[in-house]
Amino acid sequence: MREVSLAPGVVALDFDRPSKGNSLTTELVEALLSAIDTLTADEAVHTLVLRPEGLHFCTGFDLSRLEDESEGDLLRRFVRVEQLLAALWYAPIRTIACAQGRAWGAGADLFAMCDVRAARPSTTFCFPGAQFGLVLGSRRLAERVGTERAREWIANGSMLDASAAQTAGLVTDLLPTDEDEWLAEICTLPRIDRATMIAIRAATRSDGWLDADLSALVRSATRAGLKERILAYRARAKFGRAIAE
Repeated sequence: MREVSLAPGVVALDFDRPSKGNSLTTELVEALLSAIDTLTADEAVHTLVLRPEGLHFCTGFDLSRLEDESEGDLLRRFVRVEQLLAALWYAPIRTIACAQGRAWGAGADLFAMCDVRAARPSTTFCFPGAQFGLVLGSRRLAERVGTERAREWIANGSMLDASAAQTAGLVTDLLPTDEDEWLAEICTLPRIDRATMIAIRAATRSDGWLDADLSALVRSATRAGLKERILAYRARAKFGRAIAE
């Protein structure tokens, strides 16, 4: 991950694993959590931008070491991803996601957590976590797009293009060709101070759900057979790609 200052008070966190689809390793999740904690504590920072390097925003949970991981290892990793989602959802500053290519799995969840959710027209979104038994980010997605729609997307592992995602409210803006100019226009100094922003967040986004969201994830991840379900999902995904090719 690279941290880039774009303007006074505006910091971008750039995912820098383009050869791996910017998938979420343990190291990347920890780096993001640390950076978000530091930046949200800095009174001079008012806007945080998540951006990808390479073709894809984030292809989700990194599964490259799956065979070597225990169910306990996987549980801890998923807990940290849930905590990352919560850190963005409850952040006391403006958050912006700029997506392209694939925003899948936990990558789609990261995107959904941000205030401004911009995507290139060719971006695709998918929420497949329920296919290996996880409840991750579900309630917050429902708050974004509505309960019935979120349940359908999650249960079916639906694939959405940017146009459909914008119609549903997941995408707020389609990214223009000149992304830097668009960011400069949108990342202006907020009209209200941070204390007021925190109060508005508290009034409209209760942290009473914080423990409930984490508990839902833990209950789903501790059900016996997590690793086997993920292995089976990965095998199906590889088979599907092979058929498509």
